[in-house]
Amino acid sequence: MRKNLLAAFAAALLISAFLISAALAETVNWTAIRGARIVPVNGPVIEKGTVLIRNGIIAAVGAQVDVPASAWIVDGNGLTVYPGFIDALSSWGLPQTAQAQPPSAARGAQQQPQQPQQARSWGPLDRPGTFSWVKAADLLQPADPRLGQARNAGFTSAVVFPRQGIVAGHGAVINLGGRTAGEMVVAPDSGLFLALRPSGYTGFPSTPMGIMAYFRQLWLDAEHYRQALSMYAADPVNIPRPAYDRAIEGILGARRVLLPAADPVQLERMLTLAADLKTPAVLYGVVRGYEMAARLKQAGTPVILNVRWPARDRNADPEDRESLRELRIRDLAPASPAALSEAGVKWAVSSEGLDSPRAVLRALKQSIDRGLRREDALRALTLTAAEIYGVAARLGSIERGKIANLVLADGDLFDDRTRVRMVFIDGVRRLPEPEAPAPQGAAGRSPSISEEEEQ
Repeated sequence: MRKNLLAAFAAALLISAFLISAALAETVNWTAIRGARIVPVNGPVIEKGTVLIRNGIIAAVGAQVDVPASAWIVDGNGLTVYPGFIDALSSWGLPQTAQAQPPSAARGAQQQPQQPQQARSWGPLDRPGTFSWVKAADLLQPADPRLGQARNAGFTSAVVFPRQGIVAGHGAVINLGGRTAGEMVVAPDSGLFLALRPSGYTGFPSTPMGIMAYFRQLWLDAEHYRQALSMYAADPVNIPRPAYDRAIEGILGARRVLLPAADPVQLERMLTLAADLKTPAVLYGVVRGYEMAARLKQAGTPVILNVRWPARDRNADPEDRESLRELRIRDLAPASPAALSEAGVKWAVSSEGLDSPRAVLRALKQSIDRGLRREDALRALTLTAAEIYGVAARLGSIERGKIANLVLADGDLFDDRTRVRMVFIDGVRRLPEPEAPAPQGAAGRSPSISEEEEQ
């Protein structure tokens, strides 16, 4: 009798194990892109190979890959697979006129109407133009139509930052897919965005020198706040409890700061400022990188390059004569990527100000015509952007263990005739979507020289 019970028990265990394994097998989603040309970025090109995806992660890549019988096969013949492109400085997925919300709003409490920003500041404790507690990860809108336009151009990720005031808030690395905002977030804190041209703020300080002095004061206040908290924690009986300061809390949480550097003069100011703040910095803008590359290499500071090359204002009087200096900057700006690459500067790409995401590739094509290597342009769009923001273990190249963000195109990336046929984001295939006509006006206008220097 006992032997029969043991045998029955063993049989039940085997059946349970079989059912569990079968259930697990059903939850594993396999996709194989087979027979495609693969450009991993971090390794040699595979002329005909397979990318195997398991539950949104790259499981294998190579010329010879064992594909499970249950895998969904994507025919890659005639297609080239690239890592998904990354816009390194964007506002895709964020409200077009993002406003800072008080912490209670994030918790679902009744939202209070936004008060107008102060027209006048009585001192640094007013925290003018400061929204350091705002996080882009809390503002994401998956229905933003710009996400579809970006996917159509091959972008699968972006580093997005709020835009308000002079301390705009913390950015986030996001994937441009997902049904909810939470599913889009890859890294919730990619740095604190600082600006010298206040957005939506007209109070004091309003000059670059005043704003930089205010930044220094903020960081001094943050260090004082940190020390006060430490002293209180060590002796809460005798040391007064520091008053909570959400603006300073946001400063303390900054992993890096993004600082504008449009020209060599501003570059030196920002390098000095970064040293004073004692916070890792990433410089953005740098359209005149052709004359800043050597200094950037010496400083070891990474760059987010704005590829909206300077151009004559469409509304300018045709009778107006442009200076030789303006013509020279306009001519040399597209050579900046090649100069940065030759100097060994880490640089990635921003679509800020361009009329469409596809314009990024057109701008880089201009730089390729001016000496930029195609592999350097592709790396700036992918792996270098991931390295700058500390997510290279998950994004930026086609290798085992990384998120399956992929672009399938029907030719060379920088060929004008090449079209993106599909993208994969977190392993989910997305086909090209219908696009609305590109907006006309300021968004599509390239900056004048004077505008770039003011940034």
